[in-house]
Amino acid sequence: MAKIRKQDALDYHAMGRPGKIEVIPTKPYSSQRDLSLAYSPGVAEPCLKIAENKDDVYKYTSKSNLVAVISNGTAVLGLGDIGPEASKPVMEGKGLLFKIFADIDVFDIEIDAKDPELFIQTVKAIAPTFGGINLEDIKAPEAFEIERRLKEELDIPIMHDDQHGTAIISSAALLNALELAKKKIERVKIVISGAGASALSCAKLYVALGAKVSNIYMFDSKGLIGAFRTDLDDMKTFFASHKKEVSFEEAFKGADVFLGLSRGGLVNKEMIKKMAKDPIVFALANPDPEISYKDATSVRKDIIMATGRSDHPNQVNNVLGFPFIFRGALDVRATTINEEMKLAAVKAIASLAKETIPEEVIEAYGEKNISFGRDQIIPKPLDPRLIYSVAPAVAKAAMESGVAKNPIKDWQKYEAELKARLGLDNELMRNITAKAQSNPKKVVFAEADNVKILKAAQVSYEEGVAFPILLGDRDVILALMEEYNVELPEVTIIDPKADSEEERRTNFGKEFFQRRKRKGLTEFEAVKLMRERNHFGAMMVDMGFADAMITGLTRSYRSTVKPLLQIIGLEKDVKTAAGMYILNTKRGPMFLADTTVNLNPTASQIAEITINVAKTIRKLKVQPKIALLSYSNFGSSPGPDSEKMAEAVGVLHADYPALIVDGEIQANFALNSDLLMEKFAFSTLANKEVNTLIFPNLSAGNISYKLLQQMTDSDAIGPILIGMRKSIHVLQLGASVREIINMVKVAVIDAQNK
Repeated sequence: MAKIRKQDALDYHAMGRPGKIEVIPTKPYSSQRDLSLAYSPGVAEPCLKIAENKDDVYKYTSKSNLVAVISNGTAVLGLGDIGPEASKPVMEGKGLLFKIFADIDVFDIEIDAKDPELFIQTVKAIAPTFGGINLEDIKAPEAFEIERRLKEELDIPIMHDDQHGTAIISSAALLNALELAKKKIERVKIVISGAGASALSCAKLYVALGAKVSNIYMFDSKGLIGAFRTDLDDMKTFFASHKKEVSFEEAFKGADVFLGLSRGGLVNKEMIKKMAKDPIVFALANPDPEISYKDATSVRKDIIMATGRSDHPNQVNNVLGFPFIFRGALDVRATTINEEMKLAAVKAIASLAKETIPEEVIEAYGEKNISFGRDQIIPKPLDPRLIYSVAPAVAKAAMESGVAKNPIKDWQKYEAELKARLGLDNELMRNITAKAQSNPKKVVFAEADNVKILKAAQVSYEEGVAFPILLGDRDVILALMEEYNVELPEVTIIDPKADSEEERRTNFGKEFFQRRKRKGLTEFEAVKLMRERNHFGAMMVDMGFADAMITGLTRSYRSTVKPLLQIIGLEKDVKTAAGMYILNTKRGPMFLADTTVNLNPTASQIAEITINVAKTIRKLKVQPKIALLSYSNFGSSPGPDSEKMAEAVGVLHADYPALIVDGEIQANFALNSDLLMEKFAFSTLANKEVNTLIFPNLSAGNISYKLLQQMTDSDAIGPILIGMRKSIHVLQLGASVREIINMVKVAVIDAQNK
């Protein structure tokens, strides 16, 4: 896991538009007619319909997909009562997770109300806006009363995630851990450290699954919760079955399960040693568990352990639950989130952990293999199957328990809708990152005297993607690293101009001369050119001192790419290099080529570029669906460009019949599958979602990608040089740190395939 620095976190939240979420329109608004429909006078019609039938609010507004994340800031993370304003970054973060994992829209609402009654009345007053309410970071015991009252007095799904989220995920983990340990839940001894909202909710759900209250030893700050205590509230009294005081350490003797939801360092090795055979230890305090993973596993080889951390196996992460629980509840318009729905989520999550893990998930975590066992008792948070495993289970439970107002009839269709909600943009970047991490490479950063490059190199190293080699003046680079707190403990720094590199410069120059001696280059000039970082870096890759190179941040594309083509050259059987951009759009990733290299390619060059682009896209685990663009649709307007593209399509259809490609075609038809089907149903692309655009010339390609990037605010990866013999990639001038990191990942994947 990459190291998170305080300033990095602050910069992340402050950069660009402050915060992490925004509200965007979902309907057209470009014309006066659009605005008249959106507001006055057209908006009156849905208002009147809703006035006649209140349930129509789900039909005509965003209510059906809108959740409020609400807090008063009284129990924020491990920071305590820091106030509603200070809780807002957390609530925005929760909104972000709802959106990216389940496509649920969120308004975060921070209420300045510590009084439970005032809080309850405020939430009730704003509830008509929302399809569901997620209570967050409210201190116990007030949280229990707030949730209870709101569930009684409102008819929309309500869940206090701090209580139930951890309970649901840890319960799923417990079921699978018990199965591996071959133990029955009704017979195991359970020790719990902590008696706050989360711990109490966990214990209640364990009981619902079959655990005996008499077998649960729960400890708060004052000791064991037992019948001898006179200071217990109703929630704690439920677990006060023990008549005699038992110390925390004594309780571990013969215990089968330990659940920690308290603070770090409370449990020592001796306690773990006292536990029964195949002990189950859930040390969930964050950031420091009650006992470290290292300490616990060092004394018990038979342990099954989970923490709240991502750098150890079995992370109990609430994101496994709440997005999909609300997704299922919203989709059937559940009036509540009841115990049946929670138990359904538990069983769905537990069951998913036992299924064969998709390769992309394994790669995302840098593992060779992941399968159900002691290190895999719950799914990974990035498992894309969660949405269509958990949400339907919750929806079915809502229907079966009689709280669903809009039952689902076609479950196959519903699953397809859930999969569509995921989109492919995030999935693509996860796949790219995972593949790069699976086999990191030595990457030359030719412009290492630039702070953006240094930061990108740092993140690439910390993510386990690359081993950076920095080119430039050593003193300058080290000074920049110190100034900007860039940490690269194992980095290699090379100054091509340094005396220490004279021998390598000479060898590189002589090799370069042998290739260019009949193209106007002298040996003296070739050796002298090796003082230039692009020439030196390219030769490092060519001669095997490095695997890939990144350059071009501070120089024009043309001046940067020329020496790379001279030194590296084209891949065997490739006659035409090309530049491809990836734009991560809301419709998924779009691949655009040629955008940077060929001024006016011929039909045969267009065909070759298309094939090489398709090969590259497949390496990223995406099936290319390709449109060759022009101003014409299938011969409607003859001319040099349209005829060239049609000829290229003819070659591709003849030589590569399995390739999904067609043209020449106008961009609007290519990107609108319904329109294409209506007018040109014969096309290979009919009923296909085009994800790859091939342009007739450099002007069209370059202008198009820059317009799309600026107007859609899409993340860009590129330009990716296609057809090169080695992995050499040129950044767009002024690329951001994020764009550089993405290019590094692509360069590493490219090097893996050379």
